[in-house]
Amino acid sequence: MKLDILVFGAHPDDAELGAGGTIAKEVSRGKKVGIVDLTRGELGTRGTAEIRDAESANAAKILGVAVRENMQFADGFFVNDKDHQMEVIKIIRKFRPDVVLCNAVEDRHIDHAKGSQLVSDSCFLSGLVKIDTKMDGDDQWQEPWRPRVVYHFIQWKNLEPDFVVDVSGFIEKKKEAILAYSSQFFDPNSDEPETPISSKNFIDSVTYRARDMGRLVGVEHAEGFNVERFVAVDNLDALI
Repeated sequence: MKLDILVFGAHPDDAELGAGGTIAKEVSRGKKVGIVDLTRGELGTRGTAEIRDAESANAAKILGVAVRENMQFADGFFVNDKDHQMEVIKIIRKFRPDVVLCNAVEDRHIDHAKGSQLVSDSCFLSGLVKIDTKMDGDDQWQEPWRPRVVYHFIQWKNLEPDFVVDVSGFIEKKKEAILAYSSQFFDPNSDEPETPISSKNFIDSVTYRARDMGRLVGVEHAEGFNVERFVAVDNLDALI
């Protein structure tokens, strides 16, 4: 299956938190979108890996993505080395996306920056013809493929975006997908330990951050992204 957009997140719920509105909007436009989680989030304070497996599947249905996979790297301990890069390259060549979205370039959680660089490096390496890969259980060699662009969504830290996507009309779908992870976020009846993302303020921040980014560009809600190289537009009318 060739995808238009492939979204990587270090943990289940990263994609939803960072780019849920953009994902929902692109799906509504007929784009084929997939999500790949690098880990199962097994080191998370709340819930379990099994619970998060079910939650991520539910969130994928809410967003309407074409596919969701988990690479089962070690939460907290995966690194940006050849072994991990080769596995990510296989996924990139499998789905052949034009656009890749991935974790923030800098953030509170150490896995976010690691995942960001791992995916970015793998996108480049995936285009090299002398790197040979096969999917597990498949005898056919994969063709090289390099995504056209790599964009990094914004997570915990308030990084200055290089551009924003107007997600007006999709913020409720984003929140619904986030709240599919009921083990992780605000629940006044939960007896689980408190974490930085389990407060009511954090879940409220999903809306007020999107509203503030939207305010800056004159729309209701927006999501911000950072780029690795200059972004070009076809004409001035493409800017809003």
